[in-house]
Amino acid sequence: MTIYTPGQRWVSDSESELGLGTLLSQDERLLVILFPASGETRHYALRNAPLTRVRFSPGDNITHHEGWALTVTAVSEQDGLLVYSGLKENNEPAEFAETMLDNFIQFRLASDRLFASQIDPLPWFSLRYESLRHHCRIQRSPLLGLAGVRTQPIEHQLHIARDVADRIAPRVLLADEVGLGKTIEAGLVIHRQLQTGRVKRVLIVVPENLQHQWLVEMQRRFNLRFALFNIERCQGAEDNPFEEEQLALVALEFLLDNPFARQCLQASDWDMLVVDEAHHLVWDEDEPSPEYELVEQLAGRIPGVLLLTATPEQLGQASHFARLRLLDPDRFHDLEAFREEASSYQPVAEAVQTLVDAKPLADNERQAISQWLGGNSDDLLDQLDKPGNTASEARDSLIRQLLDRHGTGRVLYRNTRAAISGFPERQLHANALPCPDLYLDLQGRSAIYPETDFQTGIEATPAPWWQEDPRVGWLIDTLKTLKRSKVLVICAHAGTAMDLDDALRVRSGIPAAVFHQGMSIIERDRAAAFFADEEFGAQVLICSEIGSEGRNFQFAHHMVMFDLPAHPDLLEQRIGRLDRIGQQQTIQLHVPYLQDTAQERLFVWYHQALNAFEETCPTGNALQHEFGVRLQDQLDNPDPEDWTLLLAEARSRRLELEEELHAGRDRLLEIHSRGHGDAQQMIETIETQDNDFQLAIYMERLFDVFGIDSEDHSDNALILRPGERMLDAGFPLGDEEGVTITYDRETALTREDMQFITWEHPMLQGGMDLVLAGSMGNSAVAVLKNKALKPGTLLLECLFVSEAIAPRALQLQRYLPPTPVRCLLDVTGNDLAAKVAFDTLDGQLDSVPRHLASKIAKSQRDVIQSMLNKAESVADVKHQELVEEASRRFTLDLDEEINRLQALREVNPLVRPDEIDTLNVHKTEGLTQLRHAKIRLDAIRVLVVG
Repeated sequence: MTIYTPGQRWVSDSESELGLGTLLSQDERLLVILFPASGETRHYALRNAPLTRVRFSPGDNITHHEGWALTVTAVSEQDGLLVYSGLKENNEPAEFAETMLDNFIQFRLASDRLFASQIDPLPWFSLRYESLRHHCRIQRSPLLGLAGVRTQPIEHQLHIARDVADRIAPRVLLADEVGLGKTIEAGLVIHRQLQTGRVKRVLIVVPENLQHQWLVEMQRRFNLRFALFNIERCQGAEDNPFEEEQLALVALEFLLDNPFARQCLQASDWDMLVVDEAHHLVWDEDEPSPEYELVEQLAGRIPGVLLLTATPEQLGQASHFARLRLLDPDRFHDLEAFREEASSYQPVAEAVQTLVDAKPLADNERQAISQWLGGNSDDLLDQLDKPGNTASEARDSLIRQLLDRHGTGRVLYRNTRAAISGFPERQLHANALPCPDLYLDLQGRSAIYPETDFQTGIEATPAPWWQEDPRVGWLIDTLKTLKRSKVLVICAHAGTAMDLDDALRVRSGIPAAVFHQGMSIIERDRAAAFFADEEFGAQVLICSEIGSEGRNFQFAHHMVMFDLPAHPDLLEQRIGRLDRIGQQQTIQLHVPYLQDTAQERLFVWYHQALNAFEETCPTGNALQHEFGVRLQDQLDNPDPEDWTLLLAEARSRRLELEEELHAGRDRLLEIHSRGHGDAQQMIETIETQDNDFQLAIYMERLFDVFGIDSEDHSDNALILRPGERMLDAGFPLGDEEGVTITYDRETALTREDMQFITWEHPMLQGGMDLVLAGSMGNSAVAVLKNKALKPGTLLLECLFVSEAIAPRALQLQRYLPPTPVRCLLDVTGNDLAAKVAFDTLDGQLDSVPRHLASKIAKSQRDVIQSMLNKAESVADVKHQELVEEASRRFTLDLDEEINRLQALREVNPLVRPDEIDTLNVHKTEGLTQLRHAKIRLDAIRVLVVG
């Protein structure tokens, strides 16, 4: 039985990059290990901790944490700790306990395994080298966290995500209009910050009705498994349940109703807080709402904060100020000062729009720019009148300077449909149908959804309701007319969706899929996949209201609203399943309604008062608040005169609000929010990466080595299953029975039942970790078939890894990720790696039977050891070059960013001093860690010319 004592030194078998760990404590269940080099702490289950005790032997060279070396001559044990005795470099005797060991000590496990006859199959060595190469490239990628998710690359989303995610503890308000992808932007920010190591623990707080949408969206698009915290999860918990998860999702209503959950949440440490529907956080200087107070408490403790709202100023400037106050209470502390400042943006915003349009500036616009920028702008303004590139460069420079000085530009991102191209048109097809006798005299909600009374048994009918409802017959006729088109049908209730499925099957034979909240996620995925299949799939997908949440059916452009939702936001959500950036077709909206009923009046309300079908309706929520009670009265008890008056008042109020929104549009903010050219380069890089075959080739090698069977599913898709010779049951396949995958982004966007495999997918990263975390493939022997070399010639191929073990928050992986350094030595010590490429050499090798490989390694041990010593010297020179280059680029980048922020802070107080201070600390600590960077032997392959 292993005896654990605080102070013992251990290494993690699964995370060797953490460095040398120190045992802090042990109880009956857990071990707590601190890894000082990387600043990480890990908790391991006592029974199956993936740890190896570090124990050196006489003859080994070890390093004290103060930097001096010791050649071990004897090892003893005192109170459970190892004590090493030996000689220092000047032959002075010394000893120290294992607690004093350098945290950056290297291990030569590869050579130890070779000489111990632990020799791996040849393909494993190749896979290890490929894994090292790709892992290094992934960590260096400037688009890490942005390119590998299931989203369509869109300029403004990528611009916002990178701009925000590359900050230290970003605190911003994402306020794009409905349909422009705030959830995707937030997901990209979260994903990039997690991938780059800037954050570890993320908390998402949303309204209760959106929690499952967020849960699915984070899993489906970003492969982020958030834990949902609700009454079932928290009830009866003895310890803090939030401490069990790194990624947590919780409903705001649940927190307000549950003091225990609220207390536990606030007692936990989080790196980032995300709050959706932030416009519901009502604030009053004298009496903030409980919702606002709770979020304010959380935002005061959590470094990074993302607030999401589609209506940043719709509920008034004071409410808008209150949300900005959550982000930066020091900067936004005076409402009147904020109003005065905001009023000064408009003239400059208009001037910027003129610059963007490359039109001549009016005198008042020149004056506004000059006042905003000061005398430094006069030369640039004069250059606008000069020909050629001079005017263009001056225009770009003025735009950049104006954007840098924008009052809320650093904390607020706001894109509007008016400023973003790529949205389709909408076309309405209204269909008035006679009301059947079955539905006469129904009132209230039953008048809007009359069939629901006959699903629950309130009314007895000799036949199903869908035999008499004219909307069903109309639907069948419409589907037959559109037989070559995919049609999405949405209704409010699951019962209606299931009944319509029965009706189509019985009355028409039209192939349909059904999708509702009573189905499991897997069942919903299968239904969506059946609908998406162009060749053999269903023509129609019948959804309950949940079908308008989080799913993308952009491949279709016909939508039937069998009924209408009770709120305009839900109506926009429905249409938003098809009406998305990149939709190539005009959206065809088919709306049947029963004449002279509440259904007809609700349709007229949406169409005439709100204009919500053919255009987006950003004022819908405000109008619902203002006229909702009167509307409900007219739906239940119509009065022709009052109804006409209500429609006229609501339409007039809508036009008034739209004019206010249009006049209040901040063009300067919109230009800042959508970027100015930088995102197009990102999209081109992502497209290049998508078209590269390296990923598929690497994954096939991974599947082959681990015994994963693959077979064709369809174009661009494979089915993966555990094979009979599966090497490791821990391979992250995602499902014990098998999964379907695709490397094609377009396929993944329409087939959410398929896993979209990218360089950032958990299956790839988990498989790569299995290769690199252990000893797999780090020891091999092969026969080299080359007639130009003398038989019996010995070559030694060594793979070293140059790395800086440091906290990921320092972002050193961008400059010196674990980088493979390859050496290929002959017996004279010449390094042939530059002359003989790995792939070329690999193609000339044959495997050696294990018993013969063992004999070669043992018989040539002295020669191999001598060659290995030479290889270490060669690799160390290459390592120093890598460190010097990494230090140079790290210093250059941080100096540039620090200088930029310092200059920006002089003109924009929203640049927080702590951002600059943190960057200065990161620079000092990063350079120190780079000086401590080591090179270690990772793998060794002995080659004998045959």
